[in-house]
Amino acid sequence: MPPRWLRRLLLPPLVLLLTLVVTTTMPVWLIALAALSSLPVLDRSRVLRVVWFVVLYLLVESIALVALFGLWIAAGFGVAIRAPWSERAHYWLVSRLLAVLYREAQRVLRLSVEVEGPDPASYAGKPLVVCCRHAGPGDSLLLVHALVNIYDREPRIVVKDTLQWDPVIDVVLHRLPNRFVDPDPGRTGEVVTAQIAQLASNLDGDDALVIFPEGGNFSEHRRARAIARLRDGGRISEAEHAERLRHVLAPRPGGLLAALERARDADVLWVAHTGLDRLHSVADVWRELPVAKRIQMRWWQVPASEVPDDGDQQVAWLWSWWTTIDEWITERSDRRAP
Repeated sequence: MPPRWLRRLLLPPLVLLLTLVVTTTMPVWLIALAALSSLPVLDRSRVLRVVWFVVLYLLVESIALVALFGLWIAAGFGVAIRAPWSERAHYWLVSRLLAVLYREAQRVLRLSVEVEGPDPASYAGKPLVVCCRHAGPGDSLLLVHALVNIYDREPRIVVKDTLQWDPVIDVVLHRLPNRFVDPDPGRTGEVVTAQIAQLASNLDGDDALVIFPEGGNFSEHRRARAIARLRDGGRISEAEHAERLRHVLAPRPGGLLAALERARDADVLWVAHTGLDRLHSVADVWRELPVAKRIQMRWWQVPASEVPDDGDQQVAWLWSWWTTIDEWITERSDRRAP
């Protein structure tokens, strides 16, 4: 990644300029799109939906950048950017941005989301460690939207460092307690674990640490690579276990164990979802438009008193829950297969 100062210098002005160009030339390219969409090789509905989302995203991004700049000035040109009032203002801004994108996804893409699980009141006032499967670019946004807009949480997230190419994500997540990590840490794995442990420290009653134990989106290639990595490391029983999992990757326990060590009083939420599994790229989204997806999410709550203390038991516990999540996804995938 380019250094942060260079990203700040180049990317936000580029987004603002692009938004200005797109909005001021809208009549011209709308006429051009109307002509192109009349061609038999193009689907007018898909073209209009994609264009609308591109314009919407640019507008939301630009408004957010202006608001973030205003917060930076209000914080004494960044001096008090991590003050409690500033943190609350940033979380409020995130909640509004996600609410707009979610509402438009429901309207334009005809998405519907069903959430099944414990009553949020059952863990009100308790710190949470949230472990979620990873499948597609939209699941992270849906999960964070649920946490901030439904469960009134302030999430701390462990995300890929490549997301820093998005200037709003880059700015917001660096101002709030989050961590960008290498999706394939390799020799830096211990550093990533230490960062997660630091992030899990001092969770309060409205915080939620979000971890994706798989380390990346599910794909058959990544599934095979994860199994091979386990075999090469001599972890034969775990490799055989991973081979029996159909919809999730073999979990990497290091981050979760570090979080549980630092957040012993936190309840653990396990999150499964299905419905976005086939949307891994822009081409997938284009092919599926209009998506009209019914996304199902399932939350399980484990009180802190029931979380194992021993590291080996925690690893076995993680594999057990990952099997439960895989079985839950399999059951719903089989129902949709016909």
